[in-house]
Amino acid sequence: MLVTDFDYNLPEELIAQTPLADRPASRLLVLDKVTGKTEHKHFRDILSYLNPGDCLVLNDTKVIPARLFGQREDTKAPVEFLLLAQKDNDVWDVILKPGKKCRPGHIISFGDGRLKAEILEITEGGNRLVKFYYNGIFNEILSELGETPLPPYIHEKLADRNRYQTVYAKHDGSAAAPTAGLHFNEEMLEAVKAKGIKLAFVTLHVGLGTFRPVKADKVTDHLMHSEYYHVTNETAEIINSTKRSGGKVICVGTTSTRVVESIADENGFLAPASGYTNIFIYPGYRFKCLDGLITNFHLPKSTLIMLVSALAGKEHVLAAYREAVQEQYRFFSFGDAMLIL
Repeated sequence: MLVTDFDYNLPEELIAQTPLADRPASRLLVLDKVTGKTEHKHFRDILSYLNPGDCLVLNDTKVIPARLFGQREDTKAPVEFLLLAQKDNDVWDVILKPGKKCRPGHIISFGDGRLKAEILEITEGGNRLVKFYYNGIFNEILSELGETPLPPYIHEKLADRNRYQTVYAKHDGSAAAPTAGLHFNEEMLEAVKAKGIKLAFVTLHVGLGTFRPVKADKVTDHLMHSEYYHVTNETAEIINSTKRSGGKVICVGTTSTRVVESIADENGFLAPASGYTNIFIYPGYRFKCLDGLITNFHLPKSTLIMLVSALAGKEHVLAAYREAVQEQYRFFSFGDAMLIL
């Protein structure tokens, strides 16, 4: 199976640069995973495809303002940080620009010294482990000094950083948003619950590995990135009760999918768990827990389009993508949505 098997042609003008003012106003392409049949709707119509007793699994991670601009204390040279993952209390894995001249022992200062970082070591992948020093509360300082990192294909400046955040975001830690959830507003969530559909929240902190291109020629040669997840006992029980009663478990986004499929047993049941997952889902994978998926449109040749193809079949997915291009859907993070059932 080749990575090029998951390629498709996407005109650049269909890459959404800004979010819609009304979250649920986005379009919705409904794909039957068995037949490949498609329907064209709007996101608000999704309620008509969900039944009482079903369960939506949502990722409640919160995007942090992970991009920092500072300077080396010794040379005053500008340095850009991108925070990837917290390793210890004040120790973070970061990407530096420019990185070659920043070595262990160097001190980087941000906000006139309100926040400082010492480079501890260079990691195997070329990132840096750094330790931050500050007076006060780190998240408050980061909120004042940092900027929200946007995917590399978005070139417009985001007027409201909360628009790259789900309305149910709760736990700080992501460098990127779980974008399938951006289509929900509070009213939509209340309507979901009013219909008797359960909400189960998992946490997976999304790293920038989700945007990195697959450089291998063969799908099976790709080394998948690792991300931290957490599932509570309450969430596990909601999902398990849905399975026992015959309801559908529908994941909102590929990140929620990766969590439940990482910890589900062979019968699709979950136990509370925390840890790191590098699960790589591509055609041939047998889903254990998930029955359906709400997702955005993904980059050509990406691990995410491979995951979607594992659920609905590569031919069905690529045909649906060609149809979405023809119908002028908006693509990627701020774009339109798909429902796969």
